[in-house]
Amino acid sequence: MIAKLTGRLDEIGIDHLVIDVQGVGYLVQASARTLAALGGQDDIATVFTEMQVSETDMRLIGFSTKEERDWFRLLISVQGVGGKVALAIQSALEADELATAIGSEDAAMVARANGVGPKLASRIVNELKDKVGALAGLGSGAKLAASGGAGGGHAADAAAALTGLGFKPAEASVAVKAALEELGKDASLDALVRMALKKAGK
Repeated sequence: MIAKLTGRLDEIGIDHLVIDVQGVGYLVQASARTLAALGGQDDIATVFTEMQVSETDMRLIGFSTKEERDWFRLLISVQGVGGKVALAIQSALEADELATAIGSEDAAMVARANGVGPKLASRIVNELKDKVGALAGLGSGAKLAASGGAGGGHAADAAAALTGLGFKPAEASVAVKAALEELGKDASLDALVRMALKKAGK
């Protein structure tokens, strides 16, 4: 499987790009947000990819960050959400907006994406709220969990660990945020989880 490509942006279309990697041009589909983030024609870029294979087709989907790819994988896990719809959602909403919409069960916000009706938006929110609720949080918690930094990554993993232990997503988010405030953003995941458990236990 191709997980990442680094090369020159040879062509940029409305919903795709061609990236030249040592003379080989890879056609990669992407959201409007990803295309804007990667740069312009002839720029050197790194594209994180997901390969989709069916009986009649094989395609690469591209993302500017690993976080975007993780969101894509979550979205297509919902029945009725294919690659095209997932990219439309990611074009309409940034990662933190999507996390907040799902965490607060705001289906109308998800329905802003092209091709996403109210019923599908509600299904997306209902099926993903338990998976990403800990990442949604409130206020700065959402931005922290959705950020690509080390602290944000550990925050997301720590929150997921707490929800796996039976804590509600909102409780996990608050506990992790409190632990981060005490330990700092450079805290290890292990230390963060231990401190968050103490905070949640109070």
